[in-house]
Amino acid sequence: MLETVWLCIWGFLWAVYFMLDGFDLGLGVLQPVLAQDDGDRKAVYLAMGPFWDGNEVWLVAAGAVTFAAFPVLYAVMFSSFYSLLMLILFALILRAVSIELGEEARGPVWKAVWRGCLALGSFLTAFLFGVVFANIFRGIPIDGEGIYHGTFLTLFSPYALVGGLLFFLLFLLHGALWLAVKTDGPLQVRSVRSASRIWPAALVAAAAFLILTAFQTELYAIYLKRPVLVAIPLIAVAALFMTRVWIERAECFKAWVASCASIFSIVMFGVVGLYPLLLPSSLSATFSLTAYGSASSPMALKIMLGVVLVFIPIIAVYQGWVYRFFGGKVDVEAYTKH
Repeated sequence: MLETVWLCIWGFLWAVYFMLDGFDLGLGVLQPVLAQDDGDRKAVYLAMGPFWDGNEVWLVAAGAVTFAAFPVLYAVMFSSFYSLLMLILFALILRAVSIELGEEARGPVWKAVWRGCLALGSFLTAFLFGVVFANIFRGIPIDGEGIYHGTFLTLFSPYALVGGLLFFLLFLLHGALWLAVKTDGPLQVRSVRSASRIWPAALVAAAAFLILTAFQTELYAIYLKRPVLVAIPLIAVAALFMTRVWIERAECFKAWVASCASIFSIVMFGVVGLYPLLLPSSLSATFSLTAYGSASSPMALKIMLGVVLVFIPIIAVYQGWVYRFFGGKVDVEAYTKH
C-alpha cells in the first residue's frame, strides 16, 4: 500500500514540475522569436523571472523522492540515463546562467549570445526530458542486476523522439500562452498568434504519441482492466482541445489553465499506465523494476510520508502566494525605473 502511495506522489511531483516549469522552458525558446526589441525581451524575462527558480523546487522534490522512496530505481536510472541526465543538467545550468546574465549583458553581440543560450538550454531540457520519460514508458534493456545493455543511441528510438517532440511542443504552447497572460499590446497579440500556430503541431504530436504508445508499450493494459482510469487520457485530450477553444476566444488565462491540465494528465497517463512498474525492461519482464521491489523499507516510507505531507503543502502554499503576488501584467516601465 505504501509503495502505491509513493508511486502516486512520485508521478504527481513530476507532473507538477512539467506543468509549472514547462511555460518557462517554452518562453526561453520563444524569446528570440517573439521579442522584437529590448522592451519585449525585458517583458519576457519579467514573465518568467519571479517563477522559474521556484518551479525548479518541484524538480528537486521529484528527484529527492526518487532517491528516498525508490533507491533502486534511482540507481538504475542514473546509470542507464547518465548521459541524457547530464545533458539535461548542463542545459538547466545554461538556462539559469542565461536568464541571470541576459539582462546584464552589454552590447548587441553578448545579448544575442545569451538569448541563444537561453533558447538552446530551454529546448534541450524540454526535448530530453520527453526522451527520458518516453524511454521509461517503453522500457530499456536492463538485466536482472539493473545493468544497462544498450548505447547512448538506443535511447533515441523513434518513440522516444516523438516523446521528446511532444514535450517540446506542449511546453512551447504553454510558454506562448503564459506570455499572453502576462503581457498586453503587440507582444500579447504575437503570443496568441504563436500559440494558435503551435497548437496543431502539438495535437499531431500528441496523437502520434498516443498511437505509438499502443504499439510500443504496455501502458494501455491497465486501462483495459480498469476502464474508469480512461478518464485520465480523456482529460488530456479534452484539455488540449479546450486550449484551442479558449485561444480562439482570446481567453488566455483559461487557455493556459487548460494547457496545464493537458500536460499534467499526459504525465499521469504514463505513470498510471506503468503501475505497478517503475521502469520496464525490454530484455525480459522479469527484469523490470516495480514499485514494490524498488522501494525503501516500510519504516523509511512511513517516516518520509510524514515529512512529505508537511513540506509539500508548505511549498504549494508559498508558491501559490508567489503566483498571486506577481499575478498581474508585467510592467516594463516600472522595472526600468528601478
